[in-house]
Amino acid sequence: MIHEPTHKDILQSASRIFNHIHKTPILTSRLINKICGANLFFKCENLQKVGAFKFRGASNAVLTLDKNYRANGVATHSSGNHAAALALSAKNNGIKSFIVMPSNAPIQKKNAVQEYGAKIIYCKPTLEARESTLEKVVEETGAVFIHPYNNHIVIAGQATCAMEIFNDISNLDYLIAPVGGGGLLSGTCLSAKYISPSTKVIGAEPEGADDAYRSIRDGKIYPSVEPKTICDGLRTSLGVKTFSILNKYVYEIITVPDKATINAMRLIWERMKIIVEPSSAIVLAAVIQNKSKFANKKVGLILSGGNVDLNNLPF
Repeated sequence: MIHEPTHKDILQSASRIFNHIHKTPILTSRLINKICGANLFFKCENLQKVGAFKFRGASNAVLTLDKNYRANGVATHSSGNHAAALALSAKNNGIKSFIVMPSNAPIQKKNAVQEYGAKIIYCKPTLEARESTLEKVVEETGAVFIHPYNNHIVIAGQATCAMEIFNDISNLDYLIAPVGGGGLLSGTCLSAKYISPSTKVIGAEPEGADDAYRSIRDGKIYPSVEPKTICDGLRTSLGVKTFSILNKYVYEIITVPDKATINAMRLIWERMKIIVEPSSAIVLAAVIQNKSKFANKKVGLILSGGNVDLNNLPF
């Protein structure tokens, strides 16, 4: 049996990272509520440090390392947001970081990781290449591998996002988070279980990268093979730990076509005047695509990040 983070683990994570992260705002939009026929609450992790919720889990992981482990630094593989989050967390704590990135990672994410002082090692854009390159890096440097999502300390850190939502908004009918590797969604499920058990937690996933949907449907992990989606943060496969949590607690996973995600992204930019990336906008797209399900309900939406290549907008 796989141990999963307890309520106490999440509370301790929240106090550990409190002085290191932003408590992000929850915004509403009367116009978007009208369009959807629902009462929506947007948790703005696009306004988190490094522009993504990933800073919560990365900070939690770095802050729990003892002195012996800190000496050789930390390492990971990531296409962007976790890379930037770990690099900044390491920098803030005076620790070296080594980041394996696929060669096709968005340019603004590569730049951010570099600015935070990490050493970047590029690899082919496959999970196999990421993992084998990382193995070499860890072997050569002795750095501690911090997995982007298949790590209970990281999951407990990501769970603090939903914890903040439940502390601010009571009686949510649904809480929707994007799902790639499942770190945010599994943390959200755990916070709901401990704090707001009546809230149904839903994952939003691109149609062209629906491995989590199929994995939960069939009760076994399907790897993400050649995902085709604009949501670059949602192309990864579930991990054993995230799958175990989601398999027990997620209410359902809704798949969304990229076209709907792009329209939702534009709507958020135009009406709410905030920058979100496609991997964030998918949660609103899931509501717009399923209006009857969410009609007249109180729905929390986690806007997971805002790191967009402004020279390459999808609209």
